[in-house]
Amino acid sequence: MNGISGISTTSPYLYGQIASGNRLTSAANGAAELAITQKENAQITGINTGTKNLDDGVSLVKTSDSALGSITDSLQRMRELALRSTSSILNPSNRAAIQQEVEQLKKEIDRVASQTNFNGIQLLDGSQTNGITLVGDAYGSEIGINGSVNSTIDALGLSDFDVTKSFDIGAIDKALEQVTGDRSTMGAQYNKLEYAIDYNGYASENLTASMSRMGDTDIAKTLMELKHQQTIQSITMMLQKKSMAQKGQQILGALQV
Repeated sequence: MNGISGISTTSPYLYGQIASGNRLTSAANGAAELAITQKENAQITGINTGTKNLDDGVSLVKTSDSALGSITDSLQRMRELALRSTSSILNPSNRAAIQQEVEQLKKEIDRVASQTNFNGIQLLDGSQTNGITLVGDAYGSEIGINGSVNSTIDALGLSDFDVTKSFDIGAIDKALEQVTGDRSTMGAQYNKLEYAIDYNGYASENLTASMSRMGDTDIAKTLMELKHQQTIQSITMMLQKKSMAQKGQQILGALQV
């Protein structure tokens, strides 16, 4: 009966491995392998969480860049109007009308800079003096993005820009250079995040493959083992029945003597 008992206690493990697809259903199936796969699983979870953080960072950078694009358009229009106002054909009334549009553009720049946010985090008003930090992998490594960007009309040096008075069009060029520089930085940060996301994807894929090789059930091999055990169990039971029948005949023969 010991043989049958051993097989009976082993078979449920095999059924469990086949049903779940996991060979390491308990530490008894491989303590070292289970420890390694659990560590790898923790790494995979951390990497995938880091990727979600980086995806949020990509969305944040895109939000900032789109807003800076809008500010660039307003500055380009201001420059166009400033050049228009230098024409000697225009009279003071004409320049006053142009200045009205300039003032509206300045207000629009301030509105975009003060209201652009991501999940409540202001992005372009200079409040993020230390930038924004993202945890990008399973080890807590940090990636900084969106440093102190200030695109308010004051920060751009155009709060007093007035085409009805003496003005320097170079002030607009300087503001455009500042915004363009911020956009270039955003582009570099976007690429950095994309590279980090790609790396996380490769790392997660390789760790998953490693964990699969170590922990997944070899279905064909397990089915063969299960069939082997079932065959042994069947033969053992037949032999035991035959043995019991022979003993019964011996006892009956002894009683008849």
